[in-house]
Amino acid sequence: MYAIAIDNTIAQQSFDGLQIEYLVKTPSLEILSISLARDAVFPKHISPKDVHLVVLEGSIDFYIENQIVTLTVQQHFGFSKGVEHWVKANTDAKFLIIR
Repeated sequence: MYAIAIDNTIAQQSFDGLQIEYLVKTPSLEILSISLARDAVFPKHISPKDVHLVVLEGSIDFYIENQIVTLTVQQHFGFSKGVEHWVKANTDAKFLIIR
């Protein structure tokens, strides 16, 4: 029989500044749950891998290559590794980073 494990990390993540939780971390895959309180910032950084971002709650502004991309619930955005970017929350927001 297969053991089933339910993880409530996303639901339990608070809106207190920037919160980052690894849901999956293997050599080939990382899934991070990010929680940002309204007006909080995920500072400038560069990803070592190509990334997919999926918004679960709220609204964020994603700053990349002199552009601002506003993303809301159930929207997906993909971008390449090595590109500097940062995020600001317009409302309390949660999103997944899949890389």
